[in-house]
Amino acid sequence: MTLIQFTRNYSDHSNDKGYQFEFFCDKCGTGFRSSFQANALGMASGLLHAASSVFGGVLGRAAQGADYVKDALRGEGWDKAFQEAIHEAKPKFRQCTRCGRWVCPDVCWNEGRSLCEGCAPDLREEAASIQARVAVEQLGQKMRQVDQVGDLDVKAHAVAACPHCNARVEGGKFCPECGKPLAAAPSRCGQCGAALSATAKFCPECGAPRR
Repeated sequence: MTLIQFTRNYSDHSNDKGYQFEFFCDKCGTGFRSSFQANALGMASGLLHAASSVFGGVLGRAAQGADYVKDALRGEGWDKAFQEAIHEAKPKFRQCTRCGRWVCPDVCWNEGRSLCEGCAPDLREEAASIQARVAVEQLGQKMRQVDQVGDLDVKAHAVAACPHCNARVEGGKFCPECGKPLAAAPSRCGQCGAALSATAKFCPECGAPRR
């Protein structure tokens, strides 16, 4: 009986020397490669080609004829080889009667339920997976209850680089490269003494230009 189900999930590794196919589990993708089946016409054509490169003439024309014959029988030869490969691969898989997928028995088949693990998950595996996910969630909850920023002053003006030398900084009040303060002292108007923002061009109090 032809395993038509396999035709949606296989790779053809055949060439002019023979036929070989690889079938894959519909769930995890595990592959099983069939035995190599030599193509007698392909091997004969190869031998004739090799001989014709030395002797030429009649053998060269024979090699060309062998190619024509091989091409003419390629479909029939491929079909037969594929049938044999399917027959060889069938024992490597189990078909789930619920979803119809072909899966590998070692990883994706629930022997106790006679179904694939997609339809009948292994409860022990599921329990282990759920426990791991819950543990991660609980770890996150515990971490949120602990102060992770230590004595970091969240109100202080934070900078990623020194405003004087542009060196990267990771905190503190002074640059580790140039030693200058990371928080620049606020500028003041030279006329009235009002504080000026870093982008102000004129004093917001008296209108005097920034110096």
